[in-house]
Amino acid sequence: MTPTTAQTLRIGAHVDQLDPVAEAQARDTPLVQFFLGDPQSYKKPEVRYAGGASALRSAAEAAGVDLYVHAPYLINVATTNNRIRIPSRKLLQQHIDAAAEIGATALIVHGGHVNAEDDPDKGFDNWRKAVDYTDLKVPLLIENTAGGGNAMAREVDRIGRLFEAVSHADGADMVGFCLDTCHAHAGGIELATAVDRVLAATGRIDLVHANDSRDPFGSGADRHTSFGEGQIDHEAFVELVRAAGVPVVAETPGGPEGHKADFDWLRSRL
Repeated sequence: MTPTTAQTLRIGAHVDQLDPVAEAQARDTPLVQFFLGDPQSYKKPEVRYAGGASALRSAAEAAGVDLYVHAPYLINVATTNNRIRIPSRKLLQQHIDAAAEIGATALIVHGGHVNAEDDPDKGFDNWRKAVDYTDLKVPLLIENTAGGGNAMAREVDRIGRLFEAVSHADGADMVGFCLDTCHAHAGGIELATAVDRVLAATGRIDLVHANDSRDPFGSGADRHTSFGEGQIDHEAFVELVRAAGVPVVAETPGGPEGHKADFDWLRSRL
């Protein structure tokens, strides 16, 4: 990977889904992330852009804006609970299809978890089956998570075991990784060594979710805050972005001005 500099930094933000292109233009950014529908629901995805999916795709292409879609939080394809896993697979496919229709660069999904009494290997194998089961029309980026005692993607060793399992699935080449800085900090992954460790475990990093954290290291708490205002090691945070050398999405509070302040904070330190 080529290290990121202030001049080469490609950073955007998580925005409202109603008009992602306008949101990107308000932030002077070439990329944005958003939900398609309700992130806390099993309802099928919904494109709320005026004119629908094809109009959004055309508008984004004309504006030179890359679209990233975040899957609903409820998706958990790892679980041994059929009442959750099966609807999760269905919803994952629906979001893959919708992301492809709008020309999205990728779909981001959380790694999920199994029950406390379950063998985590069951969860890793369920992920393999899910990738086999899903028609991946766009890249699927698995994101590390902040908490959970039996999470699939909180600790680096488990992230490695997850990717080892997925490597045996059809379509494994379409599965990548999204590294969230707040989640890593909260999950007990030192940011100073995170890039090297994750690359050793997965072979790739495709996107960084750049977020400061309101809580201390290893807290397991997923509470984002603006750059420079939280408890993350800020020097290590900047170096992680530099070393990863991939596009960055800020999932921080605030509208366009707040996000542009975050962009400027990071660029001034690269």
